[in-house]
Order: sequence, then C-alpha cells, then structure tokens
Amino acid sequence: MIEVRNVTRFYGRVMAVDNVSFQVEKGEILGFLGPNAAGKTTTMRILTTYMPATSGTAKVAGFDVHEQSMQVKKRLGYLPENPPLYMEMRVVDYLDFVAKIKGVDPRERKKAVDETMGKVGIDTMRNRVIKTLSKGYKQRVGLAQALVHNPDVLILDEPTIGLDPKQIIEVRQLIKALAGSHTIILSTHILPEVSMTCERVVIINKGRVVAEDSPENLTRKMAGSQRMHLEIGGPAEPVTQTLSQVPGVLKVSATAGVKSLHLIVESDSESEIRPVLAKTIIDKGWQLYEMRPEGMSLEDVFLQLTTKEEAANQ
Repeated sequence: MIEVRNVTRFYGRVMAVDNVSFQVEKGEILGFLGPNAAGKTTTMRILTTYMPATSGTAKVAGFDVHEQSMQVKKRLGYLPENPPLYMEMRVVDYLDFVAKIKGVDPRERKKAVDETMGKVGIDTMRNRVIKTLSKGYKQRVGLAQALVHNPDVLILDEPTIGLDPKQIIEVRQLIKALAGSHTIILSTHILPEVSMTCERVVIINKGRVVAEDSPENLTRKMAGSQRMHLEIGGPAEPVTQTLSQVPGVLKVSATAGVKSLHLIVESDSESEIRPVLAKTIIDKGWQLYEMRPEGMSLEDVFLQLTTKEEAANQ
C-alpha cells in the first residue's frame, strides 16, 4: 500500500533524509519512530506530496507521489502535528467544507460527515465553534478532516502531542480501531505510542533507517544480555559487590527501598545465573524476596540504536 525506495532529501547542502526505504502493507499500522530532527516530518511531507524527494521514489496505493500527486491525494488522509482547523467555523460546517474540497460526491457529503463524526466521537460537538473545543476534541476534529473522504491511507504526525493522559488513551484506541480498513503510518518520538498502537516499527535517526521490525522482535534481537530484577533483604554495598563477582554477571544496579534492596542484574545471554544468584544470596544469610526476568523495552532498543549511531558518526 505504501512503498518508499531509496528516498533522499537535501535542504541546500544539508541531508535531511538519507536513502530511506520501507513499505507498509494494507491495513497495517506502522510506527515511524525517531528523535526530533531525525527526518520523520520530511519523510511524511514527501509521502503527502507536500515536497518532492531529491532522489528515490515513493508510492501510495500504487501511485507515484511526485508524478501522480492528485491520485495520491485522493487516497490519502493527513493529520499534521498542528491540525489545519478554521477556528471560527462550526465543526459540522468545517467538515462539510473539507469534504467538498476533497471531492466527496455532493449526494454523499452529509452522510460522510455524519459517519466520520460518529467514528471519531465528535457527533455531540457538531454545532460547536471549533475554537471553543478542548485540545482533545480539536485533535479529533483534525483526525476527522483526514478521514472524511474515507482514504485508503492515513498519515498521522504526532497525533497525541499536547493531550492529557485520558485524551491520549482515547486517541490511541481510536487509531487502533481504524486499522484494517485504513493503512496507517504513525509518526512520533513518543515510545509508548508505538508499543501500544503499532504492529511494526521503523526507527529513523539522522535521516537514516536504523531498524525495522515488530516491537517484540526488535527487543528480542537487540537484547545482547539478560536482565533480572531482584528484591533482597541485605546491606546494599556487600550485596552489590558479591553479586557483581558471580560468573556471567556483567553489571549490578541497586536501589534502596523502604525495607529491602531492589537490584537489576545484567548477565551475558549464554549464562543461566538464577540458581547461582539464589544460592549466593541464601549462603550469605540474606533474604530473597523476589527474582524475575526483566525484558528489554522499546525505549532500551531506541536508546541503544540511536546512541550507537551517534557514536559511529563521531
């Protein structure tokens, strides 16, 4: 449904996007993840026909974004970071206007507007002036304008930025509900957004794709070490020093709790250290309250990949 091949974009002599390639299958939600200034927004602008690539090709629903831009626009809905809202208009009038300029058949326009408002949960706000709405409802109106012509593809750029926790959860649920009937690219630098919403992730840093897979596979591939969480009753310094000397242990981090000590023990992936850790703790006369494996998070993967890239460029 979306195909990006070797896309590069220069601003003068500055390379913002460097030979980026990825694809998104029909009905899939792809997380496009990266730090600020990584090249996410530039890539989104190329896909939405806002600007051309310096080199490479991009297609949406089989149409070239540069050569067949009008065909792409008919099949594309775009929610930029700052939604293009006309604050003095009523919600229903604004969406009717958007449906008109997006070429929705006049005989179907009222139905399209009503169905879209229901889909994004703003039907009770239909007669409200947009400037009087909360930030969360304004974001929903922005999503409605991207959806009103029922596009095959949705591109959402930082869709939950500035929302409160309740609004964030609501927008995430709404995006997940749209998958299947729409192919979605979710561009963000907010890691929980990707973990909770997306089936697959592309991580971009300094204009280059540094990883592409499902969040689960990425965390599994990147985990070069095992991590165990332990809760122990014992003195911090002796416990840390003793466990650091266990064969296979790479690092021990300790945090003092109210009545116990919390530790993260990292070991090489080849070693099964749990029996040795437990025996060492008991032999020392310390209390072992808890021992459990701790998985690598998407945040760990993200930091590891972007830090590795920065170190390689120095």
